[in-house]
Amino acid sequence: MYFQKKRCIAMLLAGGQGSRLKVLTEKTAKPAVPFGGKYRIIDFPLSNCVNSGIDTVGILTQYQPLELNEYIGNGQPWGLNKTHSCAQVLPPYERHDKKSGWYKGTANAIYQNIDFIQRFDPDYVVVLSGDHIYKMDYAAMVEYHEHHGASCTIAVRDVPLKEASRFGILNTNPDGSIYEFEEKPKKPKSTNASMGIYVFNWSVLREALIADEEDPDSSNDFGKNIIPKLLGEGHKLMAYRFDGYWKDVGTIDSLWEANMELLGKDPAFNIRGDERSKIYARNNAHPSSYIDADARVAGSFIAEGCEVYGTVRHSVISLGCTIGEGALVEDSVVMPGAVIDPGAIVRHAILGEESHICRNAVVGGAFGPGEKKQISVTAKGAVVAENSVLLPGEML
Repeated sequence: MYFQKKRCIAMLLAGGQGSRLKVLTEKTAKPAVPFGGKYRIIDFPLSNCVNSGIDTVGILTQYQPLELNEYIGNGQPWGLNKTHSCAQVLPPYERHDKKSGWYKGTANAIYQNIDFIQRFDPDYVVVLSGDHIYKMDYAAMVEYHEHHGASCTIAVRDVPLKEASRFGILNTNPDGSIYEFEEKPKKPKSTNASMGIYVFNWSVLREALIADEEDPDSSNDFGKNIIPKLLGEGHKLMAYRFDGYWKDVGTIDSLWEANMELLGKDPAFNIRGDERSKIYARNNAHPSSYIDADARVAGSFIAEGCEVYGTVRHSVISLGCTIGEGALVEDSVVMPGAVIDPGAIVRHAILGEESHICRNAVVGGAFGPGEKKQISVTAKGAVVAENSVLLPGEML
């Protein structure tokens, strides 16, 4: 089979379990978690690829892959099903040399798919994570990488000094070249946090992956092993500064916050941006939502296929949800297919897909100014019984 040579392809790491999202990822891979009413987390890096002119994407899956594989399909929603373009799902598989099996780390996942990359003989490989919310022009980053003659370029964002110890920190020279990488340092020397977005020269990355695999002491991780080794060998590494919105939605609190930051006249993250940064998604055809004459909706997203008879304030209501008469939903994220019966109250909560909040049940609670919010969560398909209470911070 003939494969057209590519200047650049992307490898999207989407196999993470997302254990910090607790009940939301018991049956769903983290990149497949719903977000923003009609999207899933993986839609963001996939759409960024398309908007950046990258038409070949390898998607590395592992944990709970079935739903994610079905969602990606042949890549049609993102325009990645055309001639000489593809969105290829790449699960672990058994090879003749036994250097296979479950992905052992981020670097090992790419290593196991060297043959896929080599089919396209790319000049550059963009390595991405499938679990962040942001819009970014990868083409501009590739041009920056090429202009500086780097072996690897890493996207960085400035973080508060008090938070820097949570990240991999890149210490740089005035020209943006990297002289040191520190993995979650206790006393960080800078606030340049790695975003886990890399551009590599393919020849350099291929050699580094093979050497890393042969090292029995390696964790097979980009941050812990590949990047420090390239620095030690004298390769030129550059930091590419990104100043836009970026959110790691790896915890319940951050997922709730990112959804809330979509709302308002001037949202922190404007998902309603121009056509050049449009987010694409796979959605079944839904009828228009019905908002009853007696319903009250303010400052909220209501996706297609919903029926709203109660009150919704400052919330994200996803595809195909029902909110009954006299029900109240406030400061909450309601995932696709959830049903909230008449008289139920939902505040500061994330309701998993196809959850059912029965009549007069209460989920979560209200919080005063300055109080730490505790987010209540229901799992996919969970049922909160009639007249029962799920307290703030509790999960079902």
